[in-house]
Amino acid sequence: MTRIYLVRHCEAMGNLQRVFQGSIDLDISETGAKQLEFLHARFCNIHIDKVFSSPLVRAMKTAHAIADMKNLEVTPISGLREISGGVVEGRPFAEAFSEIPGLADAWNNHPQDFAPEGGEPMREAYERIWATVLTLAKVNDGKTIVAATHGGVMRCLNCRITKGSIEYLKDVPWSDNTAVTLLEFDDELNVKMIYMNDSSHLPKSLIPVRNRIVSVVNEK
Repeated sequence: MTRIYLVRHCEAMGNLQRVFQGSIDLDISETGAKQLEFLHARFCNIHIDKVFSSPLVRAMKTAHAIADMKNLEVTPISGLREISGGVVEGRPFAEAFSEIPGLADAWNNHPQDFAPEGGEPMREAYERIWATVLTLAKVNDGKTIVAATHGGVMRCLNCRITKGSIEYLKDVPWSDNTAVTLLEFDDELNVKMIYMNDSSHLPKSLIPVRNRIVSVVNEK
């Protein structure tokens, strides 16, 4: 049995500033640093063999909160990166999604069709993410590993495992920052989800509540 703890990165400045972070490399926030203290405590007594991460700093710092106390290296894996937003990359949600016709509707109502100009189409990201996790499971057979990644990545994975098709992506909830999903793979790479989007290690004061695009685009 191979176990993979998928961990969404802690709060980053893009989350705080409500911009489309995508593949831009914004650092973590003050709240994010506090979240990592609780994530660290959660994993203190869990055996981990290896730690992997998206190459982006917000994910790498999240991975190190677990790896450093266990004297493990963090291996960056490009396939764990967040979807690239192309023309909306680094821009405030309210601005970008209001200016580009149809983009907010796709993001909110049929995210499987989200494909901003110059970015990575959601359907391609969905396949890239699954292929990456399957490879991690295969090459770490019998081990317990951590993979620090992003909200969009975890949503795609959770959709595939719980719904079976990207067409249901809208129905899959977003994870809180530092939320954990635990997957188990057998010898034939059949997957079982043990739990999803668990942020029980965080006090409520460290779980910011922010509106999604559907309301953000109407802000003045």
